[in-house]
Amino acid sequence: MSTLRYAFVAIVSMLALTSQAGAQNYPERVVRIVNPFPAGGSVEITARIMAQKLIENTGGQFIVENRTGAGGNVGSDSVAKSEPDGYTLLFTAPGPLSVNQTLYTKGLPFDPEKDFTPIAIFARTPIVLMVNPNIPVKNVQELIAYAKANPGKVNFGSAGNGSTPHLSGELLKSMTKIEITHVPYRGTGPAMTDLIAGHIQMMFDLLPGSLPQIESNKVRALANAGAKRAAALKDLPTVAEQGLPGFDSSSWVALVAPVKTPAPVLVKLRAEVAKVLASPDIVKRLAELGSEPGTANEAEARAFLAAETKKWAEVIRQSGATAE
Repeated sequence: MSTLRYAFVAIVSMLALTSQAGAQNYPERVVRIVNPFPAGGSVEITARIMAQKLIENTGGQFIVENRTGAGGNVGSDSVAKSEPDGYTLLFTAPGPLSVNQTLYTKGLPFDPEKDFTPIAIFARTPIVLMVNPNIPVKNVQELIAYAKANPGKVNFGSAGNGSTPHLSGELLKSMTKIEITHVPYRGTGPAMTDLIAGHIQMMFDLLPGSLPQIESNKVRALANAGAKRAAALKDLPTVAEQGLPGFDSSSWVALVAPVKTPAPVLVKLRAEVAKVLASPDIVKRLAELGSEPGTANEAEARAFLAAETKKWAEVIRQSGATAE
């Protein structure tokens, strides 16, 4: 028995050394970072910023691949079922990791908690409430009054069912009892186009993708939906400041890996992403987009995801929103 035990220990030790050696040389081939949302949105913009810096820092190849469908579920499921070797990662907004398991009442083809291991909450991103400039409102209270005077005639767009902008609208509905209609789009781009054209009247959206339209006065920003004002729009008050205390809706983007990814590879990935987040040029770029750097600490990321899942589940239950 002792001979077998020694042989087993030797094999385990050899595998561990091989895994560590693999991590030291990581990445040896192309790393695919899957964005499960349409091209051109805030998620892709931020993913490409991260990928480019990882290329500069490591000399490796990191590419962003858009794989869309079902509120981010299609791309996320493909990563969950991919080889857990560190060469296929998921970079996503909250939907697939903390929203969709409640929103999709028929269930998901993957388990966000069991099938993924967090690498980082890469950035926290403000959400802004905006309207078409032709709508005669200048603040949140005027919007509420306008919606009550025109029940069922105010449509709000979003990047799709279950997106944080969609749920921000549902939260506003439930807190104010106004009648506004959700119009889901396949991504932020077409929703913003219709808002500018006046086909929809209002929209919540992540600040990185909407800041150029706000600054060019193509849309009118009414409020920051989060708990505090955004650094990029310091003069824009929050929804809570405008008479709805407790209103807090912001977004984030996270990088995760399939759950059985080797620990040494995860350690190296977290270290490299932490370097990216600490880079002055990345901090500056994220600030220009209205975002704030997140964390590559595993414990902090896990706790954050758990809290977000609980928070959005309650919003969904109160609003009655579903994706079916």
